[in-house]
Amino acid sequence: MIVNFTHHQSAHCENGVASNLLINQGIQMSEPMAFGLGSGLFYVYLPFIKVNHAPAISYRPLPGLIFNRLAKRLGMKIKRIKFSDKAKAQAVLEQKLAEGIPCGLQVGVFHLPYFPEEYRFHFNAHNLVVYGKEDEKYLVSDPVMESTTQMTTAELEKVRFAQGAFAPKGQIYYPIQLPTAIDWNKAITKAIKKTCNDMLAPVPIVGVKGMRMVARAIVKWPKKVGVPKANHYLAQMVRMQEEIGTGGGGFRFIYAAFLQEAGEKIGNSQLITLSKEMTEIGDSWRDFAVNAARVYKKRKNGEDVYIALSKELLTLADREEQFFKKLKKAI
Repeated sequence: MIVNFTHHQSAHCENGVASNLLINQGIQMSEPMAFGLGSGLFYVYLPFIKVNHAPAISYRPLPGLIFNRLAKRLGMKIKRIKFSDKAKAQAVLEQKLAEGIPCGLQVGVFHLPYFPEEYRFHFNAHNLVVYGKEDEKYLVSDPVMESTTQMTTAELEKVRFAQGAFAPKGQIYYPIQLPTAIDWNKAITKAIKKTCNDMLAPVPIVGVKGMRMVARAIVKWPKKVGVPKANHYLAQMVRMQEEIGTGGGGFRFIYAAFLQEAGEKIGNSQLITLSKEMTEIGDSWRDFAVNAARVYKKRKNGEDVYIALSKELLTLADREEQFFKKLKKAI
């Protein structure tokens, strides 16, 4: 029971699953285009929610939204199912595979047997594709991995029903209706407007305002929770930014690639110019991550290091605010 499926490695799991599933259906879709059309660039600070004992910071919308938005803008429909019964979840997956349909799954990463030890932690918003079953093992295309892999029924069940925040509940999804024609100009314009509105939202915890809120909090953390805990907060911030699903810096590079591809596709040279500026902003996010790492690894000490990080993040917020204002005008 093997579906004809081609594995393509990507930088981010949900983008990669969306891209791979669409390519399998004959729709050429790069990872940057999937990410951009799904309005995947985002920022939210949730100090009242703890992830790994640190305030939650997300550089992306809720799991599933990227693919849902992408599908809506392309004029296609996808089916999503969650389960309370593990046996039923397995039965539905096997039924779809028997019908020749590769399926996207949301899973927890902590128990993924092929993940390196240092990348395993309790994060339940990972995505992968199951495209067959052979010798009692499921064939898995995890887009962040270089090649395909296999998992036993027990291993797959464990990650499909991981517990905790964003528990996947055996979630499965797959296309059920493909677009007859795609209005690329309309899809790209709507997607960019949504991203601009999100990043410029008049909400204290969202977009550039959320970035400024974090910047102000960084200065307070050492006195409020102590230096060891403040450094743990910084470490978690960098982990979410640079390691988990590519996060802040990586997402900026993917979005820059989307703007370039989108500009070429709809003949908008301003998008191509702005893609270069977004790449430069991505470089600055990487610099911020390096500087934060020096602090939590105790290579830099003193109260002034937290002030410096705060100023650096405030500068990033200012640059992004101006960028998204220009981007909004460009479309």
